[in-house]
Amino acid sequence: MKIGLFIPCYIDQFYPQVGIASLQLLEKMGCKVFFPLDQTCCGQPMANSGFAHLTETCNTLFIDHFKDVDYIVCPSGSCTLHIKEHLIDDGRPALADRVRHQVFELSEFFTDILKVEKLDAFFPYKVGFHSSCHGQRGLGVSSMSERMLPYFSKPESLLQKVKGIQLSTPNRSDECCGFGGTFCVFEEAVSVKMGKDRVMEHEANDVDYITAVDMSCLMHLEGILKRKGSKIKTIHLAEILNSK
Repeated sequence: MKIGLFIPCYIDQFYPQVGIASLQLLEKMGCKVFFPLDQTCCGQPMANSGFAHLTETCNTLFIDHFKDVDYIVCPSGSCTLHIKEHLIDDGRPALADRVRHQVFELSEFFTDILKVEKLDAFFPYKVGFHSSCHGQRGLGVSSMSERMLPYFSKPESLLQKVKGIQLSTPNRSDECCGFGGTFCVFEEAVSVKMGKDRVMEHEANDVDYITAVDMSCLMHLEGILKRKGSKIKTIHLAEILNSK
């Protein structure tokens, strides 16, 4: 199958290793990966700030770049959800609708489409899993405590296939880290306090790393960890699944 690799702009600029790990993982699974070199921002920052009407060009470019692939895979729950819910093209509504239904977050794609049963990965560390809000409540990659349903987590099920890993979850396993895109800019104090609460629970579990499906959440937690001189590091799910 032909896979279009959609890499969010903040990963491209600040965490390119996450994009590389995603590409290598997909190729290991036998996928033919297509990466448009001139892909741009999906438009989520503008839409989240109330300027959805300014994302028309982003929508057009996204459709043009990915309209000829079987699936679109993205190592970010928030950007995936934005495309799924907000991609429109008034001149090509049927095409936009098809593209919206072809985009998957990385762990979602591995679990639901490829149905990965084993991984050749080794990561001998204690890892705390952070459940990102967009992936959990928007995409449904893991269960939500408020719905009182049986527990499941697609990212954690993949992590459990990694040799040597010790996986832990915080007591409040689905609480927001406080990043929230522009929320961390306009509500800085609240955002930082929420992030510190998340970090405190992972520290109590004495983890070596914190992982998630969203590097944006990890970037927020990473800043808090570095400012307090913590030994804990952050790492994207794709990097662990691709580790040797």
